[in-house]
Amino acid sequence: MSTLKIKDDLVLGDGQPCWVVAEIGLCHNGDLATAKQMIVASARAGADVVKFQKRDVANLAIGPVLDAPDDRFPTFGSTYRQVRNHIEFDLEQYKELQQTAREVGVELFASVFDIKSASEMAALEMPLIKVASHCLSNKPLIDHLCDLGLPLLLSTGMAYWEEIDETVEALTKANIQFGLYHCVSSYPHTYETANLSLITRMKKRYGVPVGYSSHELDNQSAFLATALGAFSIEKHVTLARQQEGFDHGIAQDMAGLKDLVDGVRRAECALGNGEKSVSAEEMVTRNKYHCSVVAAQQISAGETISSSMLTTKNPGTGIAAREIDSVVGRIARQPIESDTLIAWDMLE
Repeated sequence: MSTLKIKDDLVLGDGQPCWVVAEIGLCHNGDLATAKQMIVASARAGADVVKFQKRDVANLAIGPVLDAPDDRFPTFGSTYRQVRNHIEFDLEQYKELQQTAREVGVELFASVFDIKSASEMAALEMPLIKVASHCLSNKPLIDHLCDLGLPLLLSTGMAYWEEIDETVEALTKANIQFGLYHCVSSYPHTYETANLSLITRMKKRYGVPVGYSSHELDNQSAFLATALGAFSIEKHVTLARQQEGFDHGIAQDMAGLKDLVDGVRRAECALGNGEKSVSAEEMVTRNKYHCSVVAAQQISAGETISSSMLTTKNPGTGIAAREIDSVVGRIARQPIESDTLIAWDMLE
């Protein structure tokens, strides 16, 4: 079985419930009160965990990129640097978010995009760290995360097999507990590009839990991913899709998050345990419609029963039709009327 131990009381993967991650990400718009509200709402909707994103903005990109005009979100700032700085929380704010998560009983962790942010989140004793798709092949960051030693979850959008292979090899050599997410890095993307079969392919290739980071506008693929064995479903969430800011348009509102959680749980329930048995509900139908061995004619006491004396009909409460050959050659202990079920106590 493929599992990932986060801590003593939290194991993810095969045989465990699907871990639903409410990706708050940047949809708090840099407002601490909003972020806390989203944690509480996500917990009420049934999410297991909330996730944020941490960046060292000064080292996120080269200067000309950071200082380029950016008019997407005017209330955040007029350059990319200003926009990014507007939505970043500092460590004291993260401590407050952690406390809120503890109070409502959900886990909290973050994606990190650079070495400084990784060290800061590790210092806050987060249970694990997430690596975004575009950081999967960032070797200095991966090496630093290996040194930190925390369990990792890594998205694989935009990656070639060889890039995933290299990172998996590095984590394996460093004895890091990790899981992967199949992810399509297009926001939003369509069913035609979901390629959910990669979940089972990656599980087989790497032998670790594989989840699904969903960027569709609805939850259908998330339910299908659960049925394919995804250990976790990650989905962006928002308080309102119409807000200014990153990711709101592709996120689920809290009603959508509840629909996601409910659908994932229904999918898990429908999957069952893989054991073949007859339920109590099925037994009612089985007894009504299965065929039993029936006398095709009057049989006298002491007669040796031949196959011509027998037929099969329902209900299924007598000797099972599959056992008819065991009735042939037996001696009738008593008279048996035509068109009646034969029972073992009628036979010698």
